Amino acid sequence: MVKKKLITAAVATAAALTLALAGCSGTGAKGGGGSASAAPDNKNIKICVYTHGDGGTFWAVAQKGAEDAAKTLGVTLDYQGSTNDAAKQASTIEAGVKGGCSGIAASAPDPGAIQSAMKSASDAKIPTVTINSGSSVYKELGAFTHVGQDEIVAGRQAGEKFNELGVKKILCPIQEAANSGLTDRCKGAAETFKGKVQEFNADGALADLNGAQAKILAALQADSSIDAVFALNADVATGAVLPAVKTVGRDIKVGTVDLSADALKAIDAGTLQFGIDQQQYAQGYMAVQLLYFAVKDAIEIGGGLPVYTGPAFVTKDNVKAVQESVKEGLR
Repeated sequence: MVKKKLITAAVATAAALTLALAGCSGTGAKGGGGSASAAPDNKNIKICVYTHGDGGTFWAVAQKGAEDAAKTLGVTLDYQGSTNDAAKQASTIEAGVKGGCSGIAASAPDPGAIQSAMKSASDAKIPTVTINSGSSVYKELGAFTHVGQDEIVAGRQAGEKFNELGVKKILCPIQEAANSGLTDRCKGAAETFKGKVQEFNADGALADLNGAQAKILAALQADSSIDAVFALNADVATGAVLPAVKTVGRDIKVGTVDLSADALKAIDAGTLQFGIDQQQYAQGYMAVQLLYFAVKDAIEIGGGLPVYTGPAFVTKDNVKAVQESVKEGLR
């Protein structure tokens, strides 16, 4: 299934829920669920989305999803990233609790660092969800659901894909040492891959792609048995891994998690074998919408279970269709 259809389906489902709730409400324009005509009345609802994001390729799309949902619903949005600074993210959440957030969405790559802040939100009776990372810990953080993909599942499916490619040893560079979701991707791949998965410390790679390229190149040159790399970020894949593989000069298959315009071009060219799409636009959009339901109608979507937006694979077979979404601002 291609990305455009998946995102359309996810957002259409959320939109259908909005209309259904509007129909069920007996309070007219100010009732639950809302409608386009009631949007101005919702400015008093402040939805806060506080992530560990850096505002780069991936997170800019997640932010657009949140902004589009806020515009549709007519709510006030406070979106802030923390550039992988867990202490900053925690303080932002604390400030949001005191600053009038009606609902809070937070990513949780380092759940222990934000646990106290999330408890403050729970104590203040503010509904919360986790977004992007936190699928295994959202309940411990007081969130009623998680919006994203299960990273272990994504890793397992990547392992199966590498099996299909016929490789024997995978290098798995981790670009954020404190991000448990990244290690989960490597662990998931190791569960299904028939060969060996070697985790590799590439901490800080996003801040220094040239440095990461040199480290990965050295690892590939030192071990000629490595015939695949599982990149955990599209920018790392295209900015560090692919240049290193080109320099080595041997047949090394590369797959990545997440997409970018450059990654899609590499998939189309055949230098990148696949990208795992977790649909960050849908994550941003649905986080805002689910919190809106919780605030406006006291409805917690998900039944206590995660709301999954991925994983989905983009390969050379469907990349042309996926590239269309770039023009629409969904990638």
